[in-house]
Amino acid sequence: MTLAANLADTATRPAAGSPAHALPVQTAAGIEAWHVPSPVVPLVALAFTFEGGAAQDPEGKAGCAQMLARLLDEGAGDLSSDAFQERLAARAIELSFHAGPDAIGGSLKMLTKHVGEAVDLLALALAKPRFDHDAVERVRGQMVAGLRYQQNDPGVMASRRFFKEAFAGHPYGRPSSGTIESVAAITRDDLLAMHARIVGRGALKVAAVGDIDAETLAAALERSFGALAEAGPLRAVPRASVQGIGGRVVVDLDVPQSVIRFGMTGVAWRDPDFIPAYVLNHILGGGSFTSRLFQEVREKRGLAYSVGTSLVSHRSAAMVWGYTATKNERVGEALTVIGEEISRLIEAGPTDEELQKAKDYLTGSYALGFDTSTKIAHQLVQIAFEGLGMDYIARRNDMVAGVTQADIRRAAARTLGDGRMLVVAAGRPTGF
Repeated sequence: MTLAANLADTATRPAAGSPAHALPVQTAAGIEAWHVPSPVVPLVALAFTFEGGAAQDPEGKAGCAQMLARLLDEGAGDLSSDAFQERLAARAIELSFHAGPDAIGGSLKMLTKHVGEAVDLLALALAKPRFDHDAVERVRGQMVAGLRYQQNDPGVMASRRFFKEAFAGHPYGRPSSGTIESVAAITRDDLLAMHARIVGRGALKVAAVGDIDAETLAAALERSFGALAEAGPLRAVPRASVQGIGGRVVVDLDVPQSVIRFGMTGVAWRDPDFIPAYVLNHILGGGSFTSRLFQEVREKRGLAYSVGTSLVSHRSAAMVWGYTATKNERVGEALTVIGEEISRLIEAGPTDEELQKAKDYLTGSYALGFDTSTKIAHQLVQIAFEGLGMDYIARRNDMVAGVTQADIRRAAARTLGDGRMLVVAAGRPTGF
């Protein structure tokens, strides 16, 4: 049976060698990983994450975590940036890093025969990044150029203002990519200090998928992460909920249509009500062509090309987050329709047919998120990061299938509340 077939089989039952049967691997030094062996192709995908991300940026220096992530493969140990990249390219090794609000993570993909060299390069990048002046300034220039370009992007400006309003005075209210001024203020010492606090073994999560046995993986983990210190301490990120509920804010841009962001408090992935909220969100706006908002806003009225909602779950905050864009003169109408559909769900809930169709889709499509080794590794790392348990994949579809109308009503009360939202529109909306 191929890996793809194994994954499809997990929609009904866990199959040996599938993500639902991830196996724990631990080294003598205590480094742990979740392992899904699969000899289908001679490839290995590794994903990892460290606790602490953009929420740990120094005051006035937003973008520090993102700059750190972008610099980790820009030279390490005795290898300059060019030499490091040449070593990766010579063995077709794919190495990348990223930063989110609560974590810095990365992925490594290589042929099985190149595992040794790949993990040695990863170890250098993590333990001995150079932060050379030319590399720092090159990455800074790239970030500033991107920020200048985004100043004319209504979607980016609406999103930034939404988070600034929703989490005023909180780390989540700062843009993770920073501002032109904050990126310019970041120093090499800031990068070194953040690296020392975040990149360590203390809160490391790792997953490995592919053609590698447990013994070889344990040795690779030691070579990759064994030289890291414990790292920390991290600053505490206080709990937060969406502020400004009921408010409407305009970002004035001279464009023919307004980009809209709206939201309200949600529930975290670790919350027992997350699965019911996830099903509810699919019915409201997460179900693409089948969602109520898509049908009412786009299909019936032609108010927008796209409209939808999703659940956002951070370490210290959660929310229901929505988006659309429409002509300036139709913003008021679009928001009225969105508000009416939210109110209908609060008052009457979904029909039994809607609920069953949502559950059928969410259980039937789940395996599609595990169609490559890299996707599997990243899914496993995120599940480990959230503390959901190694058996989450095996349990998840049963939890979705078990959602009742009572669960939906409870989730609606906690997430949709009384229907009021914080709304931000970038453009020149009328009737707002």
